[in-house]
Amino acid sequence: MTAARSVPADGYPSPPEPGLTAEEVVARAERIAATLVDRQAETEQRGYYGLDTHNEFLSAGLYRLLVPRRYGGYEFGLGTYLRVVSALARGCPSTAWMYTFGAAHAHIAGSLFDESAQDELFAGGDFICPATVAPVGFAERAEDGGWIIDGVFGYSSGSPYATHFIGHTLVAGADDEPPAPMMFVVPRDQWQRLDDWGAQLGLKGSGSHSVKIEKAHIPANFALPGTHMGLTTVESGTVGRELHGNALYGGGVLSMVQFQLGALAVGMASGALDAFAELMRTRKTIFPPITLRAEDPDYQLHYGEAAGRIAAAQAALADAARQWTQAAENGPATFTREVDLRLSMISREAVRGSWSAVSEHLFPTAGSSSVRAGARIERVWRDMSTLHSHAGVSIFLASVANRELAKLVFDVAS
Repeated sequence: MTAARSVPADGYPSPPEPGLTAEEVVARAERIAATLVDRQAETEQRGYYGLDTHNEFLSAGLYRLLVPRRYGGYEFGLGTYLRVVSALARGCPSTAWMYTFGAAHAHIAGSLFDESAQDELFAGGDFICPATVAPVGFAERAEDGGWIIDGVFGYSSGSPYATHFIGHTLVAGADDEPPAPMMFVVPRDQWQRLDDWGAQLGLKGSGSHSVKIEKAHIPANFALPGTHMGLTTVESGTVGRELHGNALYGGGVLSMVQFQLGALAVGMASGALDAFAELMRTRKTIFPPITLRAEDPDYQLHYGEAAGRIAAAQAALADAARQWTQAAENGPATFTREVDLRLSMISREAVRGSWSAVSEHLFPTAGSSSVRAGARIERVWRDMSTLHSHAGVSIFLASVANRELAKLVFDVAS
C-alpha cells in the first residue's frame, strides 16, 4: 500500500497531508519510538505519556490512521495500523498501550454508529477514544429520547488526551426479560478522568485511569441498544461499510480489538530483544571461557530462539491482518463469527510466542543486574505480565473463545 484510499465526499475536509503514505507513517512511528526508550521511567511516574509526545502523534497523523477519509482521516489499512502499534511498543510499552486503546476505536465509531453521529464524533479530525467492555450500571431514557448515563468505568486506557469515551451499560428488559447491553459514546466535556492509575505491576504509564460519568445526557444516535463490542457480528453488513465505501469499516470488531494485544506483545518483546542484543555486545560471560556473550554458544542459542519466536509472532499477526482484510473485502457474509474468533486466536498465539521469548529466554539469562527496577528488560517483563491480566487475554482468548468456536464448528447449542 502506498497511499490512503479516498472516498469522494463533497464538503468534507482533506487529511492534513493528502499524499502521506503508509510506509512513511510507519517510519514516523519508528523514529518517535526511538526517543521513547529513555523516557519510560518518566512516563511511568506521570502515569501517561507527555504532552510533547501527544503533540508529536498529532503532527505525525497517528490519531487519524483509522479515521474515515471523509472526515479528514487517512483510512490506512489494518496492517499499517498494527505495524505502528508494534513500533511504538518496541520503544515504550506503556506509551503504545495508551496510544492504541485511544486511537483504535475510530474503527468502532466509523463502523457502527450512524452517519449523523459520525458527523459529530469526527468533526475534529483527530479522534482519541478509550473504551471499556464491562457493562456498568443502567442507562435511563431521557425525555427527548436520548439517554442518561451514569457510572465509573475503570481501565479506560488512553483517557488523558481523549476526545471521547466509549462504554457499555445495561438497559432494563421488558417484563421478565433480562437486561440488555448497550454501547454508547460520550464527548470529553461530559466525563471526568480520575487520578487512580499507576500502582499496578506494569504498564504504569498507560493512562488507564477510570472515567467517571455523572448523569450525562447523550442523544439517541450516540447509543446502540443491544450492542456489545465483543459480541457484535458484521455478517449483515455495517453502517460504516456503506457510508465510507471501504471494507475497512465492515470487518470483524472482535478480532480488530484482539489484534492490538498481539501487536503490543510483538513490539514489547522486540524491545526486550534489542536490550538483550546490547548486553550480548557489551557483557562478558561469568564462567570460562570468558568472552563476550555474543561469542558464547549458549547466549547465541537464547538470542536465536527468542528472535525466531518473535519473528513468527510478527508474521502470524501480519497474515491475520491480511486475512481480516480479505474477508472484509469479500463481503459481509464472509466475515462470520467463526472467522472473527479464528482470527482473534492468531493474535492470542502472537501474544504467547512473544511472551515465551521473553519469559523463557531473554529475562532469565539477561543477568540480575539487567532486571533491576527500571532496567529495560525488567520493565518489559512487568509490562507483559500485566498484559496477561487483561480480560481479553486471560479470560476471553484463553477459554471463552475456544469453547465458542468449537460450538460453532460442531453446531452445538449454547
